[in-house]
Amino acid sequence: MVFSSNIFLFMFLPLILLLYYNPFCQSRRFRNILLLLASLVFYAWGEPFFVWLMIVSIVVGWQVGLRMSGAKTPGARKRWLILGVAFHLGMLFVFKYLTFAAAQLGLLLQTDFSAIQLALPIGISFFTFQLLSYLFDIYYGKAQAQANVLHVGLYIALFPQLIAGPIVRYADIEREILQRQESRQDFTDGMIRFIYGLAKKVLLANYFAVIALDARFMSAQEPLSVAAAWLGAIAYTFQIYFDFSGYSDMAIGLGQMFGFHFRENFNYPYISRSVTEFWRRWHISLSSWFRDYVYIPLGGSRCSRSRLALNLFIVWSLTGFWHGANWTFLLWGLIYFCLLILEKFTGFADRLGIFGHIYTLLAVIMAWVVFQFSDLTQSLAYMGMMWGLAGNPLYDELAGHFLFDGGIVWLLGLIFSLPIYPWVTKHWALWQPVVEPCLAAVLFLLSIIATVAGNYNPFIYFNF
Repeated sequence: MVFSSNIFLFMFLPLILLLYYNPFCQSRRFRNILLLLASLVFYAWGEPFFVWLMIVSIVVGWQVGLRMSGAKTPGARKRWLILGVAFHLGMLFVFKYLTFAAAQLGLLLQTDFSAIQLALPIGISFFTFQLLSYLFDIYYGKAQAQANVLHVGLYIALFPQLIAGPIVRYADIEREILQRQESRQDFTDGMIRFIYGLAKKVLLANYFAVIALDARFMSAQEPLSVAAAWLGAIAYTFQIYFDFSGYSDMAIGLGQMFGFHFRENFNYPYISRSVTEFWRRWHISLSSWFRDYVYIPLGGSRCSRSRLALNLFIVWSLTGFWHGANWTFLLWGLIYFCLLILEKFTGFADRLGIFGHIYTLLAVIMAWVVFQFSDLTQSLAYMGMMWGLAGNPLYDELAGHFLFDGGIVWLLGLIFSLPIYPWVTKHWALWQPVVEPCLAAVLFLLSIIATVAGNYNPFIYFNF
């Protein structure tokens, strides 16, 4: 089920809110069970078979956490941790990477393994990483094992963040699972945040998706002009930001409507002046997960240069493959590895000043070109068009179509990728209680019109 779908907006969410806030049964146990059941229905709506995979993963994680907590010796705790990690990574490998691995092995051995074709369960990378963080935090003493399997299930399956994050740490919402306090202010703020995220998705991301898709499709037929190729790449840069940050806004807002407070997942990444800063602002829950559970245990940056390079290589190889079973994702991760190593070892980005912003945007846009194509040859050909290496003209009618047919949307994309809204709320705080609800109402109406009139367009990160 998709947050921007009519069935979610007009049936599922209103029904759950009515049941959750009914005046006849307000116990914490009832509300937790309701949310867990609603979350399982939410997931099963699109994945009726794989909901059982998630339930099995939850039960195994719950049991391993208890066994690890009750272990008498450090060795026993470590064995339980290894067992739990192996199980969850094994499940992730089988359903996300086995088909790819079999295909590569078939190429190597000149054997046909095409019979190995497994569907990818939606959100498996996200709920697997949450289960792993739960086990790691218990092992390192940062969290207590939860005795109630329903509480572990709610932590993993909670529908606002189940499909595409943010990746929530158990310690961050443990207290709220047990004894959260819902409030009218939280509900209102959460609803407004949800509407802003919905507007990002259906009013901005979906428009940029059309341009990006047209550019990709037409580039396969004949070379695009330099301008059209750049506009297509920039459109994808806007699309993936508004798509994913919009989903995160909706998830955070939904959580707040039910009394949960998730950490921020984006902080205006396109204003960064270095790639290092970009990854402090983009998909924060994922980058911090790899930092805390992979990079720091490997030794972090407190080591020799060669060891630091190895640590970063491991982290960014894993980050690339986390996004999908394809060599282009690995290459995308290694591009960032090279840029981060260059910045750390030379410090050149710090000396660029305002030009650091231009360098970062160029690097990010080019990396997104690699990311969006499933074939490296196609991405290299597209880059050639961007730099005029395909015998293509600088400008053509298609570029004008991309640019002028939706000029206001390009302007809005630029405005809302900059931290203008926080500045406005800070300096016009007196008007916020009046203006914000009115703006949210207008955006919701426009979003509903666009949703009803538009085509189905799922969130990009559902694929990961």
